[in-house]
Amino acid sequence: MKNQISMKTALSREVKALKIWSKYTNIIGIIILTKLFSKGAPFVTMYLSARVINLLSAGAAKDSIVKMVILTLAVTAVLSIISTFLQKWKDLVSEGFWETSYKILADKKASMDFVDADSQKVADLISQIRQNNNWAGWGLYRSMATFETLMDALVTIICGTLLSVELFLLPVVSGKFSFLNNPLFAVVLIAVMVINSVLGGFINNIHEREWASYAEEARFGNRAFGAYGWFSNDISRAADIRLYRQDKITIKYMRQSDSFTETCSLAKKFRGKFGLFSFVKFGVQNIGNGIIYLFVCLKAWAGAFPIGSATQYIGAVTGVFMGVNSLLGALEEIRTNGKFLEDTFEYMDYPNNMYQGSLTTEKRRDTHYEVEFKNVSFKYPGSENYALKNVNLKFTVGEKLAVVGMNGSGKTTFIKLLCRLYDPTEGAIYLNGIDIKKYRYDEYMNIFAIVFQDFKLFAMPLGENVATSTDYDREEVTRCLEKAGFSDRLKKLPKGLDTFLYKNLDKEGVDVSGGEAQKIAIARALYKDAPFVILDEPTAALDPVAEAEIYSKFNDIVGDKTAVYISHRLSSCKFCDEIAVFHEGAVIQKGTHEQLLADPKGKYYELWNAQAQYYNEEIEEAS
Repeated sequence: MKNQISMKTALSREVKALKIWSKYTNIIGIIILTKLFSKGAPFVTMYLSARVINLLSAGAAKDSIVKMVILTLAVTAVLSIISTFLQKWKDLVSEGFWETSYKILADKKASMDFVDADSQKVADLISQIRQNNNWAGWGLYRSMATFETLMDALVTIICGTLLSVELFLLPVVSGKFSFLNNPLFAVVLIAVMVINSVLGGFINNIHEREWASYAEEARFGNRAFGAYGWFSNDISRAADIRLYRQDKITIKYMRQSDSFTETCSLAKKFRGKFGLFSFVKFGVQNIGNGIIYLFVCLKAWAGAFPIGSATQYIGAVTGVFMGVNSLLGALEEIRTNGKFLEDTFEYMDYPNNMYQGSLTTEKRRDTHYEVEFKNVSFKYPGSENYALKNVNLKFTVGEKLAVVGMNGSGKTTFIKLLCRLYDPTEGAIYLNGIDIKKYRYDEYMNIFAIVFQDFKLFAMPLGENVATSTDYDREEVTRCLEKAGFSDRLKKLPKGLDTFLYKNLDKEGVDVSGGEAQKIAIARALYKDAPFVILDEPTAALDPVAEAEIYSKFNDIVGDKTAVYISHRLSSCKFCDEIAVFHEGAVIQKGTHEQLLADPKGKYYELWNAQAQYYNEEIEEAS
């Protein structure tokens, strides 16, 4: 990988990643405890077994042997039970780690200033982080897996070292092999271990670098698979796939991605030089193991220790050797993953620059609210052009305000500023004479109930969809659904409010049409019981009869609340108290339907007549 980072930087990023994980789970402590037992237990058993063999080889009394055997079995059984329990506990806690890694990203996005959360830069960062994760778990997910490997290695090294120290301290009794007492042999043995570890680490480094350097190609392969791999599972595409044989197109593009086949460049490398590297690595490791066996067996033969201890020392020294290899591999993996964590931390460290405010925005009993835009202008981040310019607009509680205009005229931007998803570039917005920036951000947003054009329903029961909660007032939810025109469909649902929408989670779930979904979304806004109701094309998916039904009782639906209504259908705006016409980021006209239509030079008149072919009857009535 290019621009490889230092080990110090990598370790600091690993620690930072673990701190993020610790906010979501207690798995770090569980891993440490689990590894102490699961990796330490074999060494305890190894030590006790060596004592049993020593007693047998020395011809010790039967009672002594039996006691040692019982002790060995008892300790092994207890450690095994504890290790199994801890392992199951760890597996249970870590079961949803993959999903948790995405929840961490989602929680961060939810806490961001919306102007950042909605930006292309953040979208690109999230995409990059997800592709890294999908490729090989790089990022937060890998940091936890590497920590587990690191703990494996450390416990193995510590336990192995404790059991092998005596190997170098116990002298050979026989004069014939007294040369083995020379400290040089210990130095040679340690040197062999170091050479093995360094060589293994070197090959691991090459392996990790090549694996990581393939990330760009792998990310492309994941993107191609994400776009086309599940293409045929999308029910909404079924007709197009059948009529236009779009499956043939997807095969073409899938074949262009050669990221995960036996002919890809990574596969060729692992069949070529990496195969040779692996051969050398394991060959040297086996030679090192052979030297360890030879040294231990010679000292045992020379009487430095009994044969049982020989099995202990072979297992312990081999364990240290393997632990060091594992440690070096884990450290290199941490360094490689540290590079991928750059994207994660750039995202996680994104500051929230929106001023949060401190004033309380209570739901007033007198429902008296007045909103005013004063010389409000706004530019989207990175843009030199104004999306809104010098907007001045005032509306009070109980009013029905329609916002109309061509695409790109600033209607949606106006709503985003009103709900404080963005702050104005210039000017200010006032609620009851106070700049909305001074109100607590979360409380200010609670005075709005919004139905966006691209609203989402969830695969959960109807009642929970409306209330957005598992604990809700069933009578109130039913009333809101009736107000939104959903009562007839509600009566036909097999389980009423407990009927699941869609079949993602319940095979008996029901599918709803676009119009029915829109009515549920309107009911959701009503259930919130906020003083401001904002409807963005609320009848776009309704048929003419259902649309007329909504309009005919719109005042009953909204009640005494302030309603801001965005629509492209000018015929649907006649019931509003005032209409604001947006054009090129400015409010160029305000008035009632009749007043605006009386100005033949106005934009509203132009838009109305452009749609005249669709509602001739309305034009005749207006005349």
